[in-house]
Amino acid sequence: MGGQNGFGKEQVEQARSGDERALSRLLSNLEPILRAYFIKRIGMKPDIDDLVQNTLVRVHNSLADLKDPNRLKAFAMKAALFELQDLYRGRYSAKERLYDPEMPPESVLPNTTAGIRVDLERALAALTPRARRIIELREFGYRYEEIAGMIGSTEAAIKMQVKRAFEKMRQALVSLVAGGLLQALLWR
Repeated sequence: MGGQNGFGKEQVEQARSGDERALSRLLSNLEPILRAYFIKRIGMKPDIDDLVQNTLVRVHNSLADLKDPNRLKAFAMKAALFELQDLYRGRYSAKERLYDPEMPPESVLPNTTAGIRVDLERALAALTPRARRIIELREFGYRYEEIAGMIGSTEAAIKMQVKRAFEKMRQALVSLVAGGLLQALLWR
């Protein structure tokens, strides 16, 4: 069938030409190799699944850039190294918190308004469809550079869009919370 580890040149070429089954087999064959690589380097941590998935996405997205189909494993391991570097740089650190980590979100508001829930969907609705898409891509772990390529923009423009989107969402959340507090006080 293929070469070592199921990465034959023919299968790689089929995957690159759009054969979904060949692509699926390639990625499935890479998954345990990548998992072992990350476990060996950082041990059994919750980030392992994210690292493996992000590496597989990198391989999938850049498969057309693979110059020698016989070197798929080396190509994938380089992508894994990039993911590991991102981990060490803090890309996989906790998401931005909108509340004090010492207090659960329900206890941030005074007891009289404990029933108020912040509606993130309404805050997201304050964004343009493009800004919402960029925020979603960031949430899925894509780097600014990758998003810029997907959206057809520059990395600097994407960073500015994210900054503006978060500011707009913060304003919407403040308005929602203030409206909820006012409503709670009026219905006392």
